Amino acid sequence: MNRLKMDIQITINTLSRSGWSQRRIARELGIDRETVARYRRLVRQAEEPKPAILPAGSVAVPQSNPAIVPPGSQATIVPAHDPKPAISPAGSKPGRLSQCEPFTAAIQLGLDRGLSAQRIYQDLVVEQQFGGSYDSVKRFVRQLEQARPLPFRRIETEPGQEAQVDFGQGAWVVENGKRRRPHVLRVVLSHSRKGYTEAFWRQTTENFIRGLENALRHFGGVVGTLVIDNLRAAVKKVDWFEPELNPKVVSFCEHYGTVILPTKPAMPRHKGKVEAGVDYVQENALAGKQFESLAAQNLHLAHWESTVADTRIHGTTRQQVGKHFLEVEKPALRPLPASLFPCFSEAPRKVHRDGYVEVDKAYYSAPPEYVRRSVWARWDAKMVRLFNERMEPIAVHVQAEPGKFQTDPAHIHDHKRTLIERGADWILDRCRLLGQGAGTWAETLYQQRGPECLRVLQGLLALAEKHPAPQINQACQLALSHDAWHLRDLRELLARPVAQEQFGFIETHPLIRDLKAYDNLVPVCFNPAPQNDNPNSINQP
Repeated sequence: MNRLKMDIQITINTLSRSGWSQRRIARELGIDRETVARYRRLVRQAEEPKPAILPAGSVAVPQSNPAIVPPGSQATIVPAHDPKPAISPAGSKPGRLSQCEPFTAAIQLGLDRGLSAQRIYQDLVVEQQFGGSYDSVKRFVRQLEQARPLPFRRIETEPGQEAQVDFGQGAWVVENGKRRRPHVLRVVLSHSRKGYTEAFWRQTTENFIRGLENALRHFGGVVGTLVIDNLRAAVKKVDWFEPELNPKVVSFCEHYGTVILPTKPAMPRHKGKVEAGVDYVQENALAGKQFESLAAQNLHLAHWESTVADTRIHGTTRQQVGKHFLEVEKPALRPLPASLFPCFSEAPRKVHRDGYVEVDKAYYSAPPEYVRRSVWARWDAKMVRLFNERMEPIAVHVQAEPGKFQTDPAHIHDHKRTLIERGADWILDRCRLLGQGAGTWAETLYQQRGPECLRVLQGLLALAEKHPAPQINQACQLALSHDAWHLRDLRELLARPVAQEQFGFIETHPLIRDLKAYDNLVPVCFNPAPQNDNPNSINQP
């Protein structure tokens, strides 16, 4: 048994004397509650007074009648014990009796009627004049319930509904002078108890999947549910409510149309049928055996399965296992898929700064948004697939030789694509967007010099970032008229000062009117107003 350090033991004792609860001590020190309870019991046992050791030949005489002493013997007076000790619930701890002890019968009657601790306390106060607290009744009820545990519920399944899976130790294998002990995978159908057994050297995910597939092929069908424990080969994160399974195991279940349900952690009775099945294999098929190879042990297990395990009358079902399987459960199994589960390897990978991941010494591109992030790689003899954290496919590549690179053009960011990679048509289209002059100059230059002029056209597009498009078009038109086909010619033309266009005045135009046309537009108010003799009248315009 592992022992805590002395300072932790002293701390537990000190906090217990200070009135701390067992739960609070465990939470404060970061240890298990059962560990705290064990050390508290050890402290109480050490503090309990021990009975005096009687001298040789002496007789313990009850204090109630010390006169009765055998002749010739020394008498030691010890306190008399009550012949009828107080009744306490089974499993209760020694110490001061609870205030609920005289009311044990009434409390037990309330529990039998299905009453809560609060209701029992209320009835005791009203009917029995109970003077204790509710907490004392609650503790006493808890002790009574622990002394009378509920029976386990037995669960039987329908044919083809469930299979339970577990690993156990196999028989010794002596190979090339080395003695090794493999692991034995046992798969048991929960209804008929039909089993399949196979030995593996290691409990890897690949071996676990291959063992399950061999078992389903041996049964000739698929069950609805596979019940396993929380082994690392299948469960990445243990959680009773939402366990995280290995992605490869999830893909296996999708391929065969079944589901895996891990049991509650540290609860082997949830798969009791296969637990008993592993014991049966070890005690019946492999006990006292030794094999020269792993294949020899698997051959022995296959022969034992068909000649012994299938022909036995099962102690629970009272049916012959093999016959019951063929008649009842095999017709209820789901059909097998047309193909085997593909054999592949997988592992997490991190996308490097150059946008590639390394898989089996070759390099494969990933989308640019996953740079410096983790992805899940899955590869076989032909293909390499990359998945994100939600197991959604993000890239598919043909497997490359070691040291080679596989690049998907869609994985190259637009800012990292050169103009040469985009091609001549894309560059010419960009030049035409500058104007007719630039487009004509670019097309003529490409016809004369071919692909070697693509760098020149790239320089033309760079000039568009410094000069306005009309000025570039004017320079390209001048270059066309002078048969100038070099980028330096365009630079010289763009460096010259731009002459301002002079506009001359014209006297006649359809928009220009004769001055006589404006005489009719002069308002009447400019004419002299007529005289009025009436001083009270108001001149109207």
